[in-house]
Amino acid sequence: MINRRELFGAGAALAAGQLARAQAPKELVISSANGLAACKKAMEMVKAGADTLDAVVAGVNIVELDPHDNSVGYGGLPNEEGVVELDASVMHGPTRRCGSVASIRSIKTPSNIAKLVMEQTDHIMLVGDNALRFAKAMGYKEEDLLTEESRLAWMTWKLSLRDKSGHNNWGPGVDAPPKRRTSELKQLFPHADDKLLAWAMEMAMHPPTGTINCLALNAKGEMSGTTTTSGLAWKIPGRVGDSPIIGAGLYVDQDYGGAGSTGRGEENIRICGAHTIVENMRHGMTPKEACLDALKRISRNFDNDKTRLGQFDINFYALRKDGLYAGASLWKGQEHRARFAVNDGGESRHEDSIYLYER
Repeated sequence: MINRRELFGAGAALAAGQLARAQAPKELVISSANGLAACKKAMEMVKAGADTLDAVVAGVNIVELDPHDNSVGYGGLPNEEGVVELDASVMHGPTRRCGSVASIRSIKTPSNIAKLVMEQTDHIMLVGDNALRFAKAMGYKEEDLLTEESRLAWMTWKLSLRDKSGHNNWGPGVDAPPKRRTSELKQLFPHADDKLLAWAMEMAMHPPTGTINCLALNAKGEMSGTTTTSGLAWKIPGRVGDSPIIGAGLYVDQDYGGAGSTGRGEENIRICGAHTIVENMRHGMTPKEACLDALKRISRNFDNDKTRLGQFDINFYALRKDGLYAGASLWKGQEHRARFAVNDGGESRHEDSIYLYER
């Protein structure tokens, strides 16, 4: 016969077990807004029992290989010399290891090379020509990363450059009849329609700072993440943003959570954004609170001057070990809401990011 003490003890144990189950890690993948397909692929692999790092890298490979995503991998917008330079990083929560590559050329999937740096070397980061040599030693072939679409955008940017007198060495010359820029582009790209030309001009005037960050959590509580990008369009050759920098563009602490970023990398580097967010979660903040705090640190670097802050945007993504997550943006979107991608076992979906300021 069970006495009262045993009954209460059994009840307490049952309650504790229910609480533990309620707080058990979930299978979850989040990413930047361009990662719906990446989240789906990563979740399929997580459900099948794959390692979380294998899952997120396979997910972002989809975007890296997509010639129409001009901020990541193949088809990414090039540097000022028309050369595509890529950056990527990976972090594996269970082993607490990481790897990255920066300014790597001619390799479509830099996240794979970052993972190989982690697995096959005693180093963490390889850069430039030597990162390419390493990739080739690992069996990867050099490929041209510049698509006709990205070349069009680059040439449009070149044609937009003017000196104080309005002259451009890439134009038809001062002795030629004046031409509208669209006419020049039509001659260079006769198969481009007006919509594509308009897109190219928008890219030239307002270069994107895209990227994809992807974070995954499995039912065991294991976490991993990756961030991969073609960086800032028209950058000075060799410029490296936050994406391959551990602690800035990506950070994972197996005991607490992971974070990543897209947007203006220079401002993220200055606050070590991903590490800051994970540390905030370690000290008890929710993912939303942790991301907003990082955004406030960026704002402080500009004396909270919204006019200066209005010249760029930056986004953070955070996933806590218990499955709580958030996306956050410096600015609320105008035509398009600031969003991020989520997959918790069904179809991938977009969710709205929280934001620090509204334009």
